[in-house]
Amino acid sequence: MDSVNPDHPPLRVTPATPHVWMFWGTALWGLLIFVAMFVGQIGAIVLLVAERGLPVNLASLQLVGREPQALALSVTMGLPATLAAVWLAIRIKQASFVDYLALHWPAWRQLLFGAVGLILLVLAWETMSRALGREATPGFMADLLKSGRDKGAAMVLLFAFSVAAPMSEEVLARGFLYRGWSASFLRVPGAILLSSLVWTVVHLQYDMYFLAEVFTIGLWFGYMRYRANSLWLTTVLHALNNLTAVVLTMWLGV
Repeated sequence: MDSVNPDHPPLRVTPATPHVWMFWGTALWGLLIFVAMFVGQIGAIVLLVAERGLPVNLASLQLVGREPQALALSVTMGLPATLAAVWLAIRIKQASFVDYLALHWPAWRQLLFGAVGLILLVLAWETMSRALGREATPGFMADLLKSGRDKGAAMVLLFAFSVAAPMSEEVLARGFLYRGWSASFLRVPGAILLSSLVWTVVHLQYDMYFLAEVFTIGLWFGYMRYRANSLWLTTVLHALNNLTAVVLTMWLGV
């Protein structure tokens, strides 16, 4: 037999490399993806500063970064940087980009269910905010959006916050992070919880009250990502949520 013949040793079957990054691989790549998003965003501001002949320092970055058009460009440029980093991470695993991120269009009933749940959740937070005498939108965001409207930057801000930001954040949180962590020891519940926490950390410019709202919305998005197995679903829900907030704040002053 070949198994005892020294001239014909038994074949060794090499285990296939998993096509999904597990817990630590997902965490480390997630950090790199976040850094790429940040570099893309800050890089846009640096280019604007250099283009104007200003010194590239913190003061100049802050000055230009406060402008509505510059901020819109910054948020938008975070998207290609994020997609490139995610593509590289998935490419190394020789996995399908579409399947890894669950880029499948959901059933309409799933979209409707997710939208109704999101509306109820937002209304609950809105009611609580009014009961506590709090503003429904963070003051600095309201000022930014109204300033952008008055300076002719309404459409670029609308695109940045309703298209680019939701896509970047969903690809990172409910796309890459959820995919790897749900396949690890965390399983689905832990992946939903931890990816929602990371998504909340991305919004540290808000106070604790708004961070709590972001976290609960993240949990709902995570559940819908699991239920429908579709990143497009959470991206559309995220975009609708941001679009509504931008329109209400920018044009209706709510």
